[in-house]
Amino acid sequence: MVLSGYTVTALLFRPFSGYVVDSFPRKQVLMICFGAFAIFFAGYLAASTLLIFTIVRTLHGGPFGALTVSNSTVAIDVLPSSRRTEGIGYYGLSNNLAMAIAPTIGIFLYQLTDSFELLFWIALITAMAGWMVDATVSVPEKEIVRNRSKISLDRFFLMRGWLLGANMVAFGFCFGVLSNYLAIYGKETLGITGGTGSYFMLCSIGLMLSRLQGSRALKAGRLTHNAGEGMVISLVGYTLFILMPTLMPHNMTAILIGYYGSALLIGLGNGHMWPAFQNMTISVAQNNQRGTANSTILISWDIGMGLGILLGGIIVEHAGYGAAFWAMAAVNFIGVATYFLATKSFFLNRNLNPTAR
Repeated sequence: MVLSGYTVTALLFRPFSGYVVDSFPRKQVLMICFGAFAIFFAGYLAASTLLIFTIVRTLHGGPFGALTVSNSTVAIDVLPSSRRTEGIGYYGLSNNLAMAIAPTIGIFLYQLTDSFELLFWIALITAMAGWMVDATVSVPEKEIVRNRSKISLDRFFLMRGWLLGANMVAFGFCFGVLSNYLAIYGKETLGITGGTGSYFMLCSIGLMLSRLQGSRALKAGRLTHNAGEGMVISLVGYTLFILMPTLMPHNMTAILIGYYGSALLIGLGNGHMWPAFQNMTISVAQNNQRGTANSTILISWDIGMGLGILLGGIIVEHAGYGAAFWAMAAVNFIGVATYFLATKSFFLNRNLNPTAR
């Protein structure tokens, strides 16, 4: 309940966040959302029962969902148009690195201190520091579009980019299964204890390598190239993860190569794929729909993650971890096939950015 409540609340807030970011001064929206996000960490420290903790955690998903939309939209606004594609790539890398490094640091600090309270204090201080950093950002004045004649779904979800979003659901599903059942699968099935932190660290190294390998193509606006290359690399990683223990169940060296090698490949692939998809979604949107475009790609990822957690758990319960991870690899293959057969041409036909292709 604690895990799903946060995700569900974030998912509910994101469509409205995109509309608010596009309809009101973005810097003000950002500071309010970031402030609320930071304050909620104090709620964890003050929570005296599991019920209160669960309520705080669930409500915290709201400002988190709004913050991710407003922060990414402001990041796009402050980037010069000539380097926007490249800049979004580095911005996406910063998000992915945070998600990969934080579990490693959190696990290490908890093992060292045996204190959740310390982790919440660190989170609170880090969030406050982030708020102060964003306060120094100078955002160019934009024309605010208000009082549109009618309310339509396109004000909350970018219908021009629906297939990009649907494709992202597949990739979110895969990471949802992997990230939530990795530790238990490693310990109970593969016999790898304490390897979760190392796995996410290798994933973060792969993300950093993606910038070295793919920055030139992204800078040149070759979005479809970066997206395709990234998802194929990730597919190899997901397949390697589940294939090595299946083919050589008694060879621990092969299992470790598949386990840790997949982390590097998935990080490398996601580092290519995520910024390319974010750029493509923004490129099919009008300038006054950037908030909606950002919320669309994040909503799609959240839906995929949520389905991965839910359906992955059901598959694990009825057929075991192996079946869940084979389903993950199959969904990833379907996502890759959908991109090359339909999504790539879908984007090129709707692209509004002449420097992207």
